[in-house]
Amino acid sequence: MESNVNNMDPISDSLQKEIQEGFEYENTGVPAGDSEKEMVAIICIGMAGSGKTSFLQRLNAHLHGENLSPYIINLDPAVANVSYTPNIDIRSTVNYKEVMKQYGLGPNGGILTALNLFTTKFDQVLDLVDKKKANLDYLLVDTPGQIEIFTWSASGAIITETLAVSYPTVVAYIIDTPRTISPATFMSNMLYACSILYKTKLPFVLVFNKTDVVSHKFAEEWMTDFESFQEALSSDTSYMGTFISSMCLVLEEFYKHLRVVGCSAVTGQGMDDFFDAVKLAVQEYKDEYKPALEEIIAKKEKAELSKREAEIARLVKDLSMEEKGTELPLGGRRRDDPLFPDPDKGEKLPFAE
Repeated sequence: MESNVNNMDPISDSLQKEIQEGFEYENTGVPAGDSEKEMVAIICIGMAGSGKTSFLQRLNAHLHGENLSPYIINLDPAVANVSYTPNIDIRSTVNYKEVMKQYGLGPNGGILTALNLFTTKFDQVLDLVDKKKANLDYLLVDTPGQIEIFTWSASGAIITETLAVSYPTVVAYIIDTPRTISPATFMSNMLYACSILYKTKLPFVLVFNKTDVVSHKFAEEWMTDFESFQEALSSDTSYMGTFISSMCLVLEEFYKHLRVVGCSAVTGQGMDDFFDAVKLAVQEYKDEYKPALEEIIAKKEKAELSKREAEIARLVKDLSMEEKGTELPLGGRRRDDPLFPDPDKGEKLPFAE
């Protein structure tokens, strides 16, 4: 389904059609009369090549194997093929190549613009999810491979915050374990994970993927044993090595609050550990994030109420002053004002011709 980018609203018609036709796959297997479940949203974020999409497919397969009901949203408009069947697919509403052509954009600009267009109708996406959430256990969100397009864009922030306000939400940061055996690459991933954690402020699970190729135990050791990481850096005497060594100390506090799991999207190893970490993250959402969010909303509502009350008071004061005002003659002069000439006596105002 291609979007008409020449129109001012290139995705409205197609997304509206999805709503009317019920663009979703009946894979829940849960009677409609059952009590409402608490659906958990998992946002999968990771650098290109980390196996993020394959990991999401493994999550999907694992949940179905446990007789649980996932609902999948794909937010990557440039992906050619996905190994899962998304319930909502950005590619069905925004034609990525057509966006590039019509707006004269490169690949990254096309992805960002497509995501921005899709985000303008994200409230309709939530309507689709809300219709099925009573029968769903997990909402799985696959993000673009160009990680910065989602994590540092306005559209990514809107989607993340909207989900976090609506449902318990967890961020899963996917790491390519074989590529992380280098201390420099490892530190790069940790810094990026740290920045995403503090930007979203959401419960966070660090997922070392591809453990069927390389075990993630070395990474866990580096995160818990400073001397072990220093030993791995001992052969690097360059400026970069010194910088990485100092950053390790800075991130020590960050490591203490991380949930770390090792998984394999190919074999399914570590899936139970991942969902155990998600359960703990959901509890953190309820204990910390949700109360903080409610406090922010309450403060905002209080500020808006105070603003309205101040505006009403100002309006009442203005009306009161008008009622008590002194009527002026056509000459614009009060009768008891000695500072201006009296037009009735033939006196002219200073600016009169």
